[in-house]
Amino acid sequence: MEIAPDLQFMHYTVAEAKLPADALAELVDVPLSAVAICADLDHNVFNATHTDPKVAEALRSSHWFELREWATRGPGQAA
Repeated sequence: MEIAPDLQFMHYTVAEAKLPADALAELVDVPLSAVAICADLDHNVFNATHTDPKVAEALRSSHWFELREWATRGPGQAA
C-alpha cells in the first residue's frame, strides 16, 4: 500500500483477528467465521474500505487505528 508501505494487510475472519474484547462486545450480530477485516494485526491497523462497516465502527472505539488515521495522526505519521 502506498499510504503505509511498511504494513502488511491481509483479510481475516473476526475469529482469526483476535479483536479486543471491547470491540467484540459490539459485534453480537457478526458471525465469527465471517471474513470481515482487512488489517495488519501486528500493528493494530485496519483498512476501513476493505472491512465490514460494523467491524470498522467497533474498532474505532478501541485502541486500533484506521489506516488513514495511523498514517496522519498515529504512529505512522513519522514514516
